[in-house]
Amino acid sequence: MMNRKPLSRNPLSFALATAVLFAASAPVFAQDSSDQASEGTKSKATNLDTVTVTGSRISKDTFNSVSPVQVVTREESLLAGFNSTTDALQSTAVTAGSSQINNAYGGYVTDGGPGANTLGLRGLGPTRTLILLNGRRVAPAGSRGAVGSADLNVLPNSIVDRIEILKDGASSIYGSDAVAGVINIITKTKVDGVSFEAQHNATDGGGGDQRRYSIMFGATGERSHFSGSYEYYTRNELTLNDRSWTRCATDKYRDIDVADHWGSGDFIDPLTGQSKCYTLDSGGVTINTIGTNTRTGVAAPGGVGTRFNRWRPNAAVTTGLVGYEGVDTFTRDTFDKDMLNQSLISPAKTHTLFFQGGVDIGVLGDAELYYEFLGNKRKSTQTGYRQLSLDYGVGNPLIPANLRDSVAGAPTNLTNGANLGVRAFIGFGNDQSKQNVDYYRFNAGLRGNLGSEWKYDFNVMHSDNDADYTFQSFLTSRLAQSLNVVANGAGGYSCVDPSNGCIAAPGLNSNTIGGNLPADWKNWVFVPVTGNTQYKEDTVNFNVNGPLFDMPYGTAAGAFGVEYRKAKIDDSPSQYSVDGDLFNLTSAAPTRGSDSVFEAYGELELPLLSGVTGAEELTVNLSGRYTDYKSYGSDETYKIGTLWTPVKWLSFRASYGTSYRAPALYEQFLGGTTGFLANTADPCNEYGEREPSSLRYQNCASLGLDPEFQATQGVTVITQGGAETGLKAETSTAKTLGVVLQPEFGAGFGDLSFAVDYFDIKVENGVQDAGGAGILTNCYNSSTADFSAGNGLCRLVERNPLNNALTVTNGFINVSTDKVRGLDFTLRYVRDIGPGEFRTTTQFTHYIEQTNKVFQDDPEVNYSGQLRFPKNTASFDMSYKWKNWQTRYGVEWIDKMESYTYYEEDPATSQYKLYTPNYFLQSFSVQYEADKWSVTGGVRNLADKEPPTISQGVYNTVGNALLYSGFDYFGRTYFMNVTYAF
Repeated sequence: MMNRKPLSRNPLSFALATAVLFAASAPVFAQDSSDQASEGTKSKATNLDTVTVTGSRISKDTFNSVSPVQVVTREESLLAGFNSTTDALQSTAVTAGSSQINNAYGGYVTDGGPGANTLGLRGLGPTRTLILLNGRRVAPAGSRGAVGSADLNVLPNSIVDRIEILKDGASSIYGSDAVAGVINIITKTKVDGVSFEAQHNATDGGGGDQRRYSIMFGATGERSHFSGSYEYYTRNELTLNDRSWTRCATDKYRDIDVADHWGSGDFIDPLTGQSKCYTLDSGGVTINTIGTNTRTGVAAPGGVGTRFNRWRPNAAVTTGLVGYEGVDTFTRDTFDKDMLNQSLISPAKTHTLFFQGGVDIGVLGDAELYYEFLGNKRKSTQTGYRQLSLDYGVGNPLIPANLRDSVAGAPTNLTNGANLGVRAFIGFGNDQSKQNVDYYRFNAGLRGNLGSEWKYDFNVMHSDNDADYTFQSFLTSRLAQSLNVVANGAGGYSCVDPSNGCIAAPGLNSNTIGGNLPADWKNWVFVPVTGNTQYKEDTVNFNVNGPLFDMPYGTAAGAFGVEYRKAKIDDSPSQYSVDGDLFNLTSAAPTRGSDSVFEAYGELELPLLSGVTGAEELTVNLSGRYTDYKSYGSDETYKIGTLWTPVKWLSFRASYGTSYRAPALYEQFLGGTTGFLANTADPCNEYGEREPSSLRYQNCASLGLDPEFQATQGVTVITQGGAETGLKAETSTAKTLGVVLQPEFGAGFGDLSFAVDYFDIKVENGVQDAGGAGILTNCYNSSTADFSAGNGLCRLVERNPLNNALTVTNGFINVSTDKVRGLDFTLRYVRDIGPGEFRTTTQFTHYIEQTNKVFQDDPEVNYSGQLRFPKNTASFDMSYKWKNWQTRYGVEWIDKMESYTYYEEDPATSQYKLYTPNYFLQSFSVQYEADKWSVTGGVRNLADKEPPTISQGVYNTVGNALLYSGFDYFGRTYFMNVTYAF
């Protein structure tokens, strides 16, 4: 299962998929709204005010763009049933199936901490996608040391007018992070009066309900305007117990010698005769069990043999190990009903305040003094489950007499210097993590005219993230102190060291093993652990734009500007974490650092031809940016784009550009976090079994190690930021080629438009946490390994001369390469039918390549089509609007996925289920709009489609479902939205 090679291509019926597209869909251009788009894409919208399209800083009187820009309007999000901007942005229609960090990842270590929601386009990750609000950066938010991306939770909802998605590299326009694309959330500017809005999304199966209440307000005067919104959003917890498909996760293995169906190879619970729930999960937890030296005893029901080192209490056993029955892999307990209390979707509450406004001051070029404020408060929690491995040392009086002769291993950090006697595997129960995140962003500026045609804009912005994060943990020092006891003369035991209020650990008995633990002891050894994360960012920007000079077929325009940004991170973990006192959890040092950048940029748009035969329009756009970072020095990026319209109904567009991403602050300054690998991870362990001519053999021999060397120490891995190792920015190139068709068929046929865009993005020198095992393998297999000089990756490896223990510094380094290539298809058709208007839109993405490799010598692996990397995705919706009514029907499709090729498995004989079938989500809604109020209601996941299942132990799963944001975990959901305006 571990031999990996690139997937061989197995294209789908591409012609069929394309034919489906032509049946009902639409290209998405840079557009203001769907109504304006149908006119604005036919000819120049000269009746429109000048606008700035995402992907350009030049104001113009047309919405056409050299780069493809997808637009999602507020109305479309509402009809689709999304209850937040976050949900709309993480939908398949925007992400094209690439996996996102959402509310199902609460139990995992993710950048931004639990509860954060992020967005990454093209599968290149959230740090390579730039999020803007009204054209200005949304600074990172979240908790813990790895805050480096915008948290979608901070965004407003009801006042959003539209979302523009540029799926093209744009660092020359916007600076760092715009590698895979740009998301620009644009708010409504013309708001007069007050309106209320309420929306409730209720799941059919219970749990996970969402409610949002908002008020939007504004006023426009002769010389000033003001608008804003306040919103309260709450999401209830959805637990594993709330869904049938998560209540009993099984192996889902197949034994084709027994039966050719999934589950025939599962561990069978001897008590039920069915596949065992929550089985070992690739060597995971066991509970209600003790570990001892190997001894003779009675097997548990369904077990075999007479010699065991794992036991379960059973008072009926009177021979062998009295009071205990021996358990093996098949019979030991791995399930506790409290496991079903874990969060499937974590709960959250947010308060969001947004306001914007401006006043004409009548001087400095008829300037407007404008301002914008965004404030957000998030409270989120996650429920988990904890196992406790409690080590009793040899001779500990808390061990019953018939187990005191057990010597199960060497001393541990709980046995106070004694050898390990008995280890109790205890199902401790549920634990909880919580986050309180306060975020605000304020910017103000002055914009006006420079002469009659040029405009200027000066802006100052400050963003601030302040988060407290709390989780529960056992303290190693307190556990050890509580196990160091003596008899107190009253039939009980007391701590040898009673300082700090020590409470003696419970004796080893069936209650302790079963998780029935004294409350006072639990409260002393299991405590809340709180840290604080602060992230601040300041930006000063000045730019001008306007016409430059006349050309034979139009006027050249330009935009020029300078920008200064400074960011600072300060993550202070609990002192318990810094001291390494969190039992079975990694230690973490503070993450503190800052960086600043000065940039100068320029953009030109040149109308080469217009209104001539063979060129209704030929425009070239050029942009460039000079960047000077304090951390790594200077860099330049550029982009060239062109739009050619030979005839009115046909346009070609193309662009080529370079982008870069400056290392995030956590990638530079992450405090050292300690983890461990097994002793067998030492590359020199028994290296004499290798060929003497091999690089591994020669490199180990150069250290003076005996060929029969056996590693007895685990490998310490310290993960930290890469500032000290000379971390640089990663660079990338992006190409796009597009064709837009807008045929005019005459009255009665309707408006049909079609676009196809080819994209090709390559990231080089990518910033990557290489991993301890990867560093060791590549160091010891290198022909240039020089441990004394510390060159290459070997500079990150240190071997203790006394005991030969290895320590690996797993810093972020510039090593990885990422490539993504594919095609975006968009088809739209609009026609008047009967008394109303019919509109249908389809978006389809085909990934040709999604390749990643960490080290230069690694084989390139094309992940396209594998689990979590669908080769094809599409969204389709059609609506009909007449008078005050509108209906919508939508479908989201994710292509089937499989990983058999990757693992070199034959799907006909493999015991593992490593595929998911085609996945469809349907939705339906109805809307009625009156003069001052509207009601929208509908259903998401109309067919109550459950996520497809796979075998456990290969990929992260929820139950047996693949952990993947493209699948719906809520089930059928009813929604209703009501608005009322005064």
